[in-house]
Amino acid sequence: MADPALSHAPKPDGATGVLVLADGSVAWGRGFGATGSAVGEVCFNTAMTGYQEVMTDPSYAGQVVTFTFPHIGNVGTNGEDMESHDVPGAVGCVVREDVTDPANFRSAGHFTKWMEKLGKIAIAGLDTRALTRRIRMSGAPNAVIAHDPKGEFDIPALIERARSWPGLEGMDLARVVTRDGQEAWEGSVWKLGEGFGRSPHDKRPHVVAIDYGAKDNIFRNLVKAGASVTVVPAQTSWETILELKPDGVFLSNGPGDPAATGAYAVPVIQKLLEADVPTFGICLGHQMLGLAAGARTTKMHQGHRGANHPVKRMADGVVEITSMNHGFAVDNTALPDSVEETHVSLFDGSNCGIAVKGKRAFGVQYHPEASPGPQDSFYLFEKFVGMLG
Repeated sequence: MADPALSHAPKPDGATGVLVLADGSVAWGRGFGATGSAVGEVCFNTAMTGYQEVMTDPSYAGQVVTFTFPHIGNVGTNGEDMESHDVPGAVGCVVREDVTDPANFRSAGHFTKWMEKLGKIAIAGLDTRALTRRIRMSGAPNAVIAHDPKGEFDIPALIERARSWPGLEGMDLARVVTRDGQEAWEGSVWKLGEGFGRSPHDKRPHVVAIDYGAKDNIFRNLVKAGASVTVVPAQTSWETILELKPDGVFLSNGPGDPAATGAYAVPVIQKLLEADVPTFGICLGHQMLGLAAGARTTKMHQGHRGANHPVKRMADGVVEITSMNHGFAVDNTALPDSVEETHVSLFDGSNCGIAVKGKRAFGVQYHPEASPGPQDSFYLFEKFVGMLG
């Protein structure tokens, strides 16, 4: 049964934004940001901070983010909190309250203007609790988000567009968000009052990072842990990677269905495992490593997205508070003998970490670079760089 807050009700006066679900449900609100319409999968994120990082995370490509925290935009935007530049991230977002004027010493611009500049559509005034409940009960739906200052919408056409969109399952989005060419990474972590540091040019272990839709802060943390980093596009061959003489290879996060991206990524990773190159994967990269080792991935009912997810480390029972953003997972009910489960979610028992037996290769489903703990998981970067040399 459709939630009454998401029913096909007549457009109320003043409505300039609408969210239309594939099942015909319609939610009206006040549009802001870019005008027009966009189609994607609706998910929800429970984080209380970091909305700018969320909206520029390439892993959200093809998705509309529902923020469960009601006051989104209250600290404004700035040029330092971007996880990527000129790369498609979330297509839009849904928020409860109207965006207020920013009140933060780091703010350099209003959230609404920033969303418009990035071409992302947003709607305020929706019952985000009802929408989140709908996702938890029935799964993440396909939908169209639309904004028209005149409030003119062709609802039947929007419903048909939402219904005809194929969804994320089977969709390879890594090739859409990856960089075009090879890049020597120069940045390091951010510090208050100093901004971003620079990568030292001393002799360091060399990491080749495969970009499936990477967050920049991952590369900064690899530098902080003591590595130099070269970033290459998602479809780079294993021969090209080995020609760069890596001491280790990093597999990045990214959007879409891991099985689809794995069509070209898995053979490369398998060659790297055969060569016993130390390998570390995060999020989609973790799933790619699992597939390369013989595991399988599945689409989750609602996914995990937020900055408060408890994960148990199997080796010693320690619990890490983690940041997550994924709608697919490595299936821990059918792990091959060659794969050891190293971390599990305390929310639902799903897989959050693996190691490949007999190889210097491991991955985690969560985002240690996001520092929600805040430093619960930085040891993973140190562990990886400690394998090199």
